[in-house]
Amino acid sequence: MMGTDTYSRTREYYLSVFHMALLLFLGKQAFAQIRYSIPEEVRDGTVVGNVAKDLGLDITSLTDRRFRVVTGFKETFLEVNQNNGALYVHKKIDREELCQGSGACLMELKILVENPLEIHYVAVEITDVNDHSPAFPEKQQTFEIFEQTLPGRRFQLHTARDPDAGINSIRTYTLTSNDHFEIDIRQSDEEKIPFLVLKKPLDREQKNKQMLLVTAVDGGKPTRTGTLNVSIIVLDSNDNRPIFSQEIYQIEIPENVAIGTSVFQINATDPDENTNGEIEYILGKTLKKKVYDIFELDKLTGEIRVKGVVDYEENDVYKLDIEASDKGTPPLTGECRVIIKIKDVNDNPPEIEVTSLSNTVSEDSKPGTVISLLSVTDKDSSLNGKIILSIISEVPFELKPSYKENTYSVVTKRFLDREEVSQYEITIKASDCGEPPLSTFKTLSIQISDVNDNTPKFSQNPLQFYMSENNFAGKSIFSVSATDSDLGDNAAISYYIMREGNQNDMTSFLNINPSNGYITALKSFDFETLKTFHFHIVASDSGTPSLSSNVTVNVFILDQNDNAPVILYPLSSNGSAEGVEEIPRNVNAGHLVTKVRAYDADIGYNGWLLFSLQEVTDHSLFGLDRYTGQIRALRSFTETDEAEHKLVILVKDNGNVSLSATATVIVKLVEPKEAFAASDVKSSAKADEENNVTFYLMITLGSVSALFLISIIVLIAMQCSKSTDYTSKYLQETNYDGTLCHSIQYRSGDKRYMLVGPRMSIGSTIVPGSHANTLVLPDRRRTSEEVRA
Repeated sequence: MMGTDTYSRTREYYLSVFHMALLLFLGKQAFAQIRYSIPEEVRDGTVVGNVAKDLGLDITSLTDRRFRVVTGFKETFLEVNQNNGALYVHKKIDREELCQGSGACLMELKILVENPLEIHYVAVEITDVNDHSPAFPEKQQTFEIFEQTLPGRRFQLHTARDPDAGINSIRTYTLTSNDHFEIDIRQSDEEKIPFLVLKKPLDREQKNKQMLLVTAVDGGKPTRTGTLNVSIIVLDSNDNRPIFSQEIYQIEIPENVAIGTSVFQINATDPDENTNGEIEYILGKTLKKKVYDIFELDKLTGEIRVKGVVDYEENDVYKLDIEASDKGTPPLTGECRVIIKIKDVNDNPPEIEVTSLSNTVSEDSKPGTVISLLSVTDKDSSLNGKIILSIISEVPFELKPSYKENTYSVVTKRFLDREEVSQYEITIKASDCGEPPLSTFKTLSIQISDVNDNTPKFSQNPLQFYMSENNFAGKSIFSVSATDSDLGDNAAISYYIMREGNQNDMTSFLNINPSNGYITALKSFDFETLKTFHFHIVASDSGTPSLSSNVTVNVFILDQNDNAPVILYPLSSNGSAEGVEEIPRNVNAGHLVTKVRAYDADIGYNGWLLFSLQEVTDHSLFGLDRYTGQIRALRSFTETDEAEHKLVILVKDNGNVSLSATATVIVKLVEPKEAFAASDVKSSAKADEENNVTFYLMITLGSVSALFLISIIVLIAMQCSKSTDYTSKYLQETNYDGTLCHSIQYRSGDKRYMLVGPRMSIGSTIVPGSHANTLVLPDRRRTSEEVRA
């Protein structure tokens, strides 16, 4: 890289020379002289002047012209901006390096301007800046002078040098004020040579050595100076003992200072010279043994060094007696005492001592309850031993200072709740006030003991249970469960049933396991007798005092197919389902022979009865409607038909396990006259027998019809008031004309239930899984469309 730069510069130099020669040869050269002045050490980029403007060039048309700077120096410190023709500094200028001497420093530049080619001369004067201080060749100069030397003796001092020029160069020398010497300056050419002149005789007994300071001052503003330390040694005989500057020295050192560290150096002076002035230092013989273990003294230099461990907490001050002895005959001695004070360093962390602790705290403790007593200590002193105690964990506890310093108690600051937090880790931090502070941590583990402050709770109130009828007596039918947030006996729950004691109290037929809440029925329930009941259960814990809560239990008994159909007609005098019907032989097809009437105590599908012919002598003569139980003639009778026919009718319900009953009807064909006579006799004979049956049947059909009609009216009214989209299945057999056995309504919570027989309105909903025995009526107070039984 250096070779490439040299080649480029040489090439540019020769090109510039060639251009100058060409201009001279053609006679078209243009010369101009410009002079600038800048101080040394200006910053890079500082503009010296605008060459293009000062030469009168058109600044707006510089794009086609190029400037080139040629100097006679090894380096080019100035360049021309090709855009605006400004001459600027592109490298730091050191005047003392560029121009040695005190004369003017000029930098001759040749500026080549191309298109057309021109050459111009620029002189840049580098003015001096007072950037150098006077400096002596050595920092120290020593003179040994006998005390009998006469005043007026001259001693030449080192001459200072200052690279600056002119007024910034050295102007004078000064000497520190003293009684024996003065300074004299001799002018030689451009230099000023300083001399030390003795003006008063020396007295070695008063002062055997003098330290003078010679200062060289330049003429800059502000002035700069350089100093020379001058030592004057006065020689004399051994007639003085070593003398310390003071009898007692006091120093302070930090504890834990490293072994081998020099902590102090004593110095005794002896006006004598040679061996009479050579001094040795020793420790006194009567010091404590600990002093010799910790400190040692250099017998030649008087330096006191650390030999052992320095601990403030063990001893905070040491006293050292030191003797200084010269080597004269006889030797003379001097004594002094060095008192070393030990400065405390924060090297001991605080210590936390738990003097009393209750590991278990009751959750019903009042705020301010003391759970622990603490004491804190720190071996350090002052701020290093001042302790700040705090709890850094988020806990419901706080520190209370005691009347005794550095003693604290840990107390509760609010009520505790074991059900929220059962254990606390209290982290206590003790920090001193040293720099840097030291800290100690202590963790207290506190268990919160339980108090019976939570009552047992049921998941909901009231509770709803559904059970089928005909349950097994003595067997569990359902269970209840409550929870208690407490612990141990406080959470041990027992259950019992609240019994009212009246005759209609159903709780007399129930029993509950007090430990697990399983409820046992002592009897079997019958849906046809009892459809719903409720009772109350109390859950009590085993705390002291015991806490309890109760819940209402609503029990709904579900129907089972446990009742077989009962034949109401025909019914003979001895109680069997058998009857005789006489009809004229000349009846037409479709004639109603009789109607089998039956009843089932169950509801829904369990009470929906279907009729079928189990046995018939001639299938072409009689037909049975499976829903109504009507027996009709299928055709007209002929002479060849038998006069008596036996029909066995099977009546069964639609339960999962179907139950049935049979009835026998004997149909006799008689001549028309005989039929009318028989009908009158039969009517009168059976009038009394059927009066009771007809009465009960009318009551049953009337009540069922009334309930069914009310249900239809309610459904129609609800459909008109609020259109609801029911997605459940509907019964499709709309032509059914059978007997509706039951229609029962009851409410469970906010749901209404209607239990009906086989015939249902087209707007009623069959709940899936209920065997179509439950009709759910929409409740205007709720938006739910379907409720499951």
